[in-house]
Amino acid sequence: MQSNIGARLDRLPTSAWHLTVFWLIGLGLLIDGCDNYLSGVVLADLVKSGWSNNWWNATFNSATMAGLVVGSLFAGFSGDRFGRKLAYQINLLIFGLASIAAAFATDMLTLTILRGVIGIGLGAEIVVGFATFSEFVPAKTRGKWSSTLSLVGNCAPPITTVTAYLVMPVFGWRAMFMIVGVAAILVWIARHGLPESPRWFESRGDLRKADEILSKVEKSIERKTGTSLPPVDISDVNLHHEVKNIPFTHLFKGKLLKRTILAISVLIAMNTAIYSIMGWIPTIFVQSGISVKTSLGLSALMFCGAPLGVFLTSRFIDKFPRKSTAITLLLSLAVLAYVYSLQRTETMIVGFGFCMTVVLFMYVCFASAVYVPEMWPTEIRLRGSGFCNAIGRLVTVFTPFGVAWILSNYGSVAVFLTIGAVLCGGAVIVGFLGIETRGKSLEEIGLFVAE
Repeated sequence: MQSNIGARLDRLPTSAWHLTVFWLIGLGLLIDGCDNYLSGVVLADLVKSGWSNNWWNATFNSATMAGLVVGSLFAGFSGDRFGRKLAYQINLLIFGLASIAAAFATDMLTLTILRGVIGIGLGAEIVVGFATFSEFVPAKTRGKWSSTLSLVGNCAPPITTVTAYLVMPVFGWRAMFMIVGVAAILVWIARHGLPESPRWFESRGDLRKADEILSKVEKSIERKTGTSLPPVDISDVNLHHEVKNIPFTHLFKGKLLKRTILAISVLIAMNTAIYSIMGWIPTIFVQSGISVKTSLGLSALMFCGAPLGVFLTSRFIDKFPRKSTAITLLLSLAVLAYVYSLQRTETMIVGFGFCMTVVLFMYVCFASAVYVPEMWPTEIRLRGSGFCNAIGRLVTVFTPFGVAWILSNYGSVAVFLTIGAVLCGGAVIVGFLGIETRGKSLEEIGLFVAE
């Protein structure tokens, strides 16, 4: 049976349909990011008030990571089996309701348990959002589109810290959970009209539904532009389309195994850096004698580098090879983390912290929004992304305790040296196993490993 869904999607010009999908997924990722990053500012306040300490903070962060692991796996299996739309609606509802419940927690144990539930929704949202969006956009600009989507989601760090700076001194930490919880429910309602991925329907053998969605989009574009769409390139048409049932176990053998190891390594480096740096910096400030309010202000200035880093990535991502980009960003971040740890004045801390945040989020955008989601065949895209995200986060379930131990015994410089060592290890693995996906259609990328 002939199938040309991928080729038809790749030839579409930017349309209202693309922008609708972009914003509905992007808003979910933004709220997800705000909920994720509020842990740093909330824990700093809880330490100051006596509710928490380094070890409770580590437990809280580990509960988040454990939830992210479960959420990543849930998203992978449910998204490939039941569809992208069902998966991303369920996860948004989970972390929205759990965040509202966290605002009423009566002790640190209850708050930590609820944080684990929140983490399930957060983990699923990231996996489903980026992997699904990659199936809607053209191959030649996929990196730019996906990194721009990441830009929306990664506006969360400065938004979260600025909101905390304005809200927490007046209303306390509970208001932060309430704000993100209510926002998540509102986005969940708005996303009911988001379409299913035509590529997913195609992978399930339902070409009729895939064609139905895509035909409406094509007619809408032609009606608005007043011109016909260009013909489909016959070289991109699969003349003998057949449904491939790729078992989960194929992630651990053959050609897919290399990508599994690569993706896990890329994500371990990313998660170790982002959760260690973003999650602990406010607490390190407070334990250095800086007030909670000043800590939040310094963190907000530094974290403004997050959207800038993602924006820069969106400008160059489709111009340079993926492999060399990964290595360059990992090594640059390792150097900046060490230099940052040596600073002692507020001006230098903010200056180098801002630069470190820029590079950190260049890498976060590259890894989570672009490189990992595009590695897989459509039939196993969410399971591949979900499993690798789960393993990448499983490692960071334990890293908060390592950070707490290193911070308590050796100080903040040792923490950043350890982070740098992990980043350098990731660069070495990418050097040996890295693959090139820039400019290739998802069908071409998937064909190589699904044969």
